[in-house]
This record gives sequence, C-alpha cells and structure tokens, in this order.
Amino acid sequence: MSADTLTPETVAGPPAAAHPLLSVRELTVRFRMRGGREVAAVTDVGLDLAPGECLALVGESGCGKSVLASALLGLLPGNAHVSGSAVLRGPGEADGLDMLTADEATLARTVRGRRVGLVPQSPAAHLTPVRTVRSQLAETVRELTGARGEELRAATLTAAGRAAFPADHLDRYPHQLSGGLAQRAATALALVGDAPLLLADEPTTGLDRDLVDRTVDELRAHTDEGRGLLIITHDLAAAERVADRVAVMYAGRIVELAPAPDFFGTPGPRHPYARGLLEALPERSFTPIPGMPPELGDLPAGCAFAPRCDRAADVCATVPQLTGGVACHRPLTAAAGEGPAARREGSRV
Repeated sequence: MSADTLTPETVAGPPAAAHPLLSVRELTVRFRMRGGREVAAVTDVGLDLAPGECLALVGESGCGKSVLASALLGLLPGNAHVSGSAVLRGPGEADGLDMLTADEATLARTVRGRRVGLVPQSPAAHLTPVRTVRSQLAETVRELTGARGEELRAATLTAAGRAAFPADHLDRYPHQLSGGLAQRAATALALVGDAPLLLADEPTTGLDRDLVDRTVDELRAHTDEGRGLLIITHDLAAAERVADRVAVMYAGRIVELAPAPDFFGTPGPRHPYARGLLEALPERSFTPIPGMPPELGDLPAGCAFAPRCDRAADVCATVPQLTGGVACHRPLTAAAGEGPAARREGSRV
C-alpha cells in the first residue's frame, strides 16, 4: 500500500501544515502465537494527521483499530512484532520522534501523557484500584502542570469538569464507579496537560447520547491551537459530529480514507464495506452487512471483504491497493442510485 495516497494533500481535510503532527508509514503488527501461528492484526497502515485535525478511525470490532493505537504508544504485549514508522513532530520540527523505535524510557518519560494523551478503551484497567479518582487526577495535574496547593485543588476540579465527571464522585475508588463514570475519569486524565496529540479509543462507551455529544465536543476542542485528535469509535454519529476525515479499517487494513462531509453526505463511501457500515444504521436503511469479519489469524487470499461482498469478482483474488482514498477493485459511486448519498442527499447520521 502506498502511504502517499493517505496524506491530507490527497484526501482533503484542514490545510496541510509544512510537516504533519503524526506520520504513520507501513505500520504492520503481527502477533506470534504458539505453534507458529501468526495473527495479522495491522497491515501496511499509512496515514498523516495534521495539526488541528480530527481523524476518526472506524470499523467493526476486531479489525485492528485498538492494536494500531497501542502500537503507537508501545503498549503491545511481548509477542507482538511491529514494523514501519510512526513519526511524531512538535511545532516546526521536521525530523520528529519515531515512536515505534523509541525505547521504553523515552516513551514513559516524554511521550505518554506529555506529547500523546490516551483515552483507553478499558478505562477501569487503567485506573489505580487502591486510589481515589481525586488522588489520581490531582497527581496527573501536578506532574503535567506543576500546580500546587489551592491552585492544584482548583485545577483538579476543572480537569474533572472538562470530562463531565461529577465533583461529588471524586473521592470514590474505581470499583465504585459505573462504566460510564470510569470512562469520564479516564477522559479527564487524558485531557490534563493538553498533549499535542490525543488518542481516544472508544471514548464514548457507556455514555448516554447527551454525554456522548458533550464528550466528543470536548475532545474536538482539544484540536484548538494546532493539536491533533485520532478518535477510534463505533459511533458513526459521534464521528460525523467531530471528524475532519474518516478512515475505515477492515481486517487490519485501511480500506477507505475520505473527508467526513463526503463520507457522510455526497458522494458517500466508495468502498462496499464502508457503505455497508452506514447502511446498517437505523437512520439509514437498517440493512446489516452479511456474514462476519474474518479471523485475523486466518485471512482469506486477496480482498478480505470479498466473501461478504455482492460486488466481488475474479479480480478480487488479489489484494487491492489504497489508491485515491479507496482500496477496492470495484469501488462504488453515487450514480445510478447506489448507496445512501444518492438516496438521501444531505442526510445526517
């Protein structure tokens, strides 16, 4: 896959900066299992994230989205083999830091929480079980901002408020929190320090619709002053609300990358899988994608979506390359009534 097809210059978003905030090239993750079996979790992913941009990474469970985020921060287990590059740059910085080759000390001391904030997919597992939320949040505020005394107490309350975490729950322990409250606590911790890049992995899990909107709006506000946001989500309405661009992942590969207005409106998604994701929504045709995603340890030859695709042909026996923002031998168009864009011009998820 050519990573050049994935840059902001070729898939419209905010005006491209001289140097992207994050440049991922040929990122591949393989898990080596017992008996010599290998799981192809991520394959040849390439993307750029510009300062001030929000990129939404969407797709069904098990397609490799969270593995990608963990790879960027060096949080994969010992049986993972990672190749490629993921260069993080500061303002005006040309060379940057390759997070895939950085050692653990560098990632722990200078990257995680400081240059890259993480809203984890499983927040309860990232909260210290024997300390209150207030204690953990105050420690993070102190370390990242230097606040002390009354300033620290006020800043801790402000940090909780950014994620709509109720002040009267701050002295509770993680096991005393609902799933939604744990999610808000993790989001509050990730926002402290306003890291240049924020990775939000399913940040709206367990939240009602009003809190979903409030949370993604706060995450979107993180992109002010040139910061970047990569949001991984199943919630397409949330993605539409805040994203500049949408990347669709299937079986470890990015199969479509498009400007959000085009993806959710006209001309709509071009990859049959991406179109199917939208069509499965109740607000659209409520038509599920047939079949199930393949096991990443037993991928079919050629296009991994072909067994579920009604457009599959002989040419699909080879893996399609990402060209012009879509990896498909037979991409869809908005013509002839195909897809939601042609039938529901201007509709919103």
